[in-house]
Amino acid sequence: MIVGELQALLARLYRLDVEFDVNDFIVTDREMVRELVDNDVPIADEMLLIREADVAVNGELDVALYLDADMMQRLAATDPNCDWNLQANNLNDFCIALEGISHFVYVAWNAVQDKQVTQLELELQAEIDKYLSTRLLLESQAGSAFSANVLSALFDTISYREDLPPDRLERYRQANQFAMRFCHNLQQRYPSSADSSSMLDELRDFYRLPQQGKFSHMQAAQVS
Repeated sequence: MIVGELQALLARLYRLDVEFDVNDFIVTDREMVRELVDNDVPIADEMLLIREADVAVNGELDVALYLDADMMQRLAATDPNCDWNLQANNLNDFCIALEGISHFVYVAWNAVQDKQVTQLELELQAEIDKYLSTRLLLESQAGSAFSANVLSALFDTISYREDLPPDRLERYRQANQFAMRFCHNLQQRYPSSADSSSMLDELRDFYRLPQQGKFSHMQAAQVS
C-alpha cells in the first residue's frame, strides 16, 4: 500500500476534501533531512517538516514529509488489504507510514480551514488514525477478527527512542496514553464490524473538534 492510498483511506474514512497530494511533498533522502533540521534532532523513519517560520510567502505553509526509503520499499511489497500478518514488520511499517500521512492530512485539512493545530493534537489524532485504519482493514479481510491483541500491539508494547528530547518524549507518551484509553473505550462501545458506521460518525465529528474539544469528548466517553 503506497502513500497515495493511505491518504485516500483517511480522506474516505473522515470524509475529508484534501486538495493536496501527499506524493508531491514526500522526501526519502535522509541526508537531505539532516541538513534541514537541527543537529540535536534525531531523524526518525517518518517526520513532518514544517518551516520554522510557520507561514511562508503568500501565506502558504512550507511542508515536506520524510519517509524512510527502506521502509517504503517494504511497504510497497506488502498489501495490508489481504492476508495481513500482524506479527510481521508490515504492521510496524504501516503504522509508521500512516502516522506521517496522518500528520500531513491533518495539517493540510486544518490549514485550509484556517485552523491552527498543536503538536500534541497531531500525535493524538495519528494514534487514533492507526487504530481506526488497522481495525477496519482487518475487519474487511475474510476470516480476520479485531481483538485485544491488536490493541495491545498498537498501544501496550511500544518503545521510545532513547535520544528523544524530554519534551517530545513526554508528548508522545501523553498522546499514546490518551489515545489508548479512548480506543479501548471505542472497542467496548463498538465491538463488532456491524458497529463501524456509528463509530465512524463519532470519529468524523471528533476529527473536526479543536484540541480541547477532543479532550472533553474523550473524558465524556470514559464516563458514559
